[in-house]
Amino acid sequence: MDLDAVTKQSALHAKPDGLTLQYGTAGFRTKAEHLDHVMFRMGLLAVLRSKQTKSTIGVMVTASHNPEEDNGVKLVDPLGEMLAPSWEDHATCLANAEEQDLPRVLVDIGEKAAVNLHQDAFVVIGRDTRPSSEKLSQSVIDGVTVLGGQFHDYGLLTTPQLHYMVYCRNTSGQYGKATIEGYYQKLSAAFVELTKQASCSGDDQRTLKVDCANGIGALKLREMKHYFSQGLSVQLFNDGTKGKLNHLCGADFVKSHQKPPQGIEMKSHERCCSFDGDADRIVYYYHDADGQFHLVDGDKIAALISSFLKEPLLEIGDSLSLGVVQTAYANGSSTRYLEEVMKVPVYCTKTGVKHLHHKAQEFDIGVYFEANGHGTVLFSKAAEMKIKQLAKELEEDKKRKAAKMLENVIDLFNQATGDAISDMLVIEAILALKGLTVQQWDALYTDLPNRQLKVKVADRQVISTTDAERQAVTPPGLQEAINELVKKYRLSRAFVRPSGTEDIVRVYAEADSQENADSLAYEVSLAVFQLAGGIGERPQPGF
Repeated sequence: MDLDAVTKQSALHAKPDGLTLQYGTAGFRTKAEHLDHVMFRMGLLAVLRSKQTKSTIGVMVTASHNPEEDNGVKLVDPLGEMLAPSWEDHATCLANAEEQDLPRVLVDIGEKAAVNLHQDAFVVIGRDTRPSSEKLSQSVIDGVTVLGGQFHDYGLLTTPQLHYMVYCRNTSGQYGKATIEGYYQKLSAAFVELTKQASCSGDDQRTLKVDCANGIGALKLREMKHYFSQGLSVQLFNDGTKGKLNHLCGADFVKSHQKPPQGIEMKSHERCCSFDGDADRIVYYYHDADGQFHLVDGDKIAALISSFLKEPLLEIGDSLSLGVVQTAYANGSSTRYLEEVMKVPVYCTKTGVKHLHHKAQEFDIGVYFEANGHGTVLFSKAAEMKIKQLAKELEEDKKRKAAKMLENVIDLFNQATGDAISDMLVIEAILALKGLTVQQWDALYTDLPNRQLKVKVADRQVISTTDAERQAVTPPGLQEAINELVKKYRLSRAFVRPSGTEDIVRVYAEADSQENADSLAYEVSLAVFQLAGGIGERPQPGF
């Protein structure tokens, strides 16, 4: 490790005084002008991680659904998964090291992680469409090259596409070809094969309007759509030709404001969906005959997919385990529908994709979606081999068809991570095969009315939780107060959890009516304010 060269290069990417950042589930995110040194240092870290794992590592320059002036970076581990937690700590240390301490911190990481510095390193890089992303990618490359790492710059990619590239490269092409065409061909071929069995019921059924959040999803979907045009016609809106990234559009906007994005014309009963800025989340929605807006979120996506998977699994008669993983934010009606109607086991984890992903890996087939539309389906290696074997060997036509259908579903999901394009194709295939309209899908169950609020506190760490964040352990008396408040309303529940990034406490409440959900959320917020050191204005009824 040429520490003199590192010191010289680092001076060209100097760290601003007093800036400290934390590597979280989303990597680093802040205003783009504060990130040059972080990008350079993540290039250094990616080389060390590559040497340690003897694998290709990915670096993605994006801030997902954040405003256009922000940016961020996250590293992708060998099988397309998120960076290991111990390396998140290394990332935070390295990003926050003062200029003169950088060589020492690098050496420390190398020693702690037992990195063989003579091992070759290879890093792949992708970026979103933000104005700042190209320059920041170059800073990553500077970090990779100064430590002697080899790299491939894919340029503009969705975040899930970079995860796919890393997975392909580290499985010697078994998962797929590590090119953008390889990605398009793999997903499209599986989609076309899967939808062959669908009976066509009019052209309007197979048209989808897509809000691309003025982001990278528009570029990639435009390149890809001719690969599957015989099965689906997509119309792109907020495609980046005008309008700012994520501004009044995109999955996060639609989900949090419960209304359609700007820049999309919606007729009643038309199927529409929104990606977020880096195309790793998707939500669906439509207007009914009365012009009322209906959101079909990640909970309903999980319900559609898991109920679809259950049929071919029963048909092939193999005892593969299917499980759905949710967080405490999943609507109570979705949990009841899955457990009581579909008889699918449901498990709850802490908020954050890494917790869901980890739990989903415990099943032969694990379905996970957050309500915000981020999720995927994971097939264990054993399940994948078993299904592919059955698709070849089963004599009975009906059983073989079921196994073949599951085989196509495996190929259609980006199993490295949640992927809006992949999820969209899966959903469209299921709707076509089942002959379902978006309204019929939405009618699988009725969401319980809910309300989310925030309470400012002096120190968020006074709140600690257990039972997948559904129960408050501290401060004393808070959970008891919540229990008493919940008893006042029908079909109700409520929980509180500290924000991961700022001194606020998030409150969630649901009940049998919107009025009751709002009242419960207000009363719980007041309890948090009084018992957990609330600051600023007291919560008010009616918000």
